[in-house]
Amino acid sequence: MTSRRETNGRSAWTRRRLLSTGAGIGGALALGGAALVGAARAQDGLIRYFRIGTGAAGGTYYPIGTIIANAISNPPGSRPCGPGGACGVPGLIATAQTTQGSVQNLEELAAGRFDAALTQADIAYWAHRAERIYQGKPPFADLRLVASLYAETVHLVVRRNAGVVVPGDLRGKRVSLGEAGSGTLVHARIVLEAHGLAPDDLEVSYLRIGEAADGLRLGRIDAFFFTGGGPVGAIAGLAESAEIALVPIAGAPTEPLRRRFPFFTPARIAGADYKGTVDTPSLAVATLLVVDAKADPELVAGITKALWHPNTKALLERGHPIGKQIVLERALDFAALPLHPGAERAYRELGKIPAVKPIEGAPGNQ
Repeated sequence: MTSRRETNGRSAWTRRRLLSTGAGIGGALALGGAALVGAARAQDGLIRYFRIGTGAAGGTYYPIGTIIANAISNPPGSRPCGPGGACGVPGLIATAQTTQGSVQNLEELAAGRFDAALTQADIAYWAHRAERIYQGKPPFADLRLVASLYAETVHLVVRRNAGVVVPGDLRGKRVSLGEAGSGTLVHARIVLEAHGLAPDDLEVSYLRIGEAADGLRLGRIDAFFFTGGGPVGAIAGLAESAEIALVPIAGAPTEPLRRRFPFFTPARIAGADYKGTVDTPSLAVATLLVVDAKADPELVAGITKALWHPNTKALLERGHPIGKQIVLERALDFAALPLHPGAERAYRELGKIPAVKPIEGAPGNQ
């Protein structure tokens, strides 16, 4: 049942989203007037535009997606790769687009408005098979893997004096569950259910990560969820200006949760990532780079090779702390999707046997 608080939160969120994200996504769709469907070619035949759906600017998807977009781009006139120039796909201009997150990214990818997307492995798996949150909807049967990138962790951030020590203490509190269209919202509901709570038991809002951090700093909310690779920029910034704590998501309530949702693995959020916090156990899920099966195999092969070029590795490690986790050796771990043929070819040429590692316990992956 949907509470009145939940409905009001959605309405407020809708107004904010139109103001905060419309310009970014609208600009992406009008980029050069060329990128209407797929990686469209400009009239001169030399340039292809490639749009990657990411997430909120204050999270992890957007900075990582921006680095990847820069790395795989190689527009005409770029310096050669050897002397430190562009090592991407010749003629490609890739852009990272801010979005609400995994759920919206897959919707846009399926509709042909994005050419690639970052998404959480569980969301991608359910979309591919029309399960869980996609039950009753057509499966995204053409969803294909390019790479598994890194593990992102479920953060439950609270005001230090909020009296929240375990997730069950959220009853009656003012809590942001993440914005509509995000994997965070899906994970927040799963965690709440595991602890005997429903959104109706809370005073719920649906905020972007930056809005949630501001709300907690100003005392407007008591807690918020966010799933992302640490350190998450907005949470790190919040920790510098407010006293926060991280709530453990571990112990007995998580055991049946992990049996139901085998994409979750035990993880630990480093206290060093956020000022004033301590190492905190939680759950993590893999982040995937995905495309549509209809994407040009030659293009996807080139993008895959550019993704794993040594220059890209250097960019990722300099650009974000999570970049150190993005390594070729784990590119096919916990992916739960078929590989795109172009990516498969690239992995063979890179000397990596393209066998996706199954997720233990996932239906159809045993």
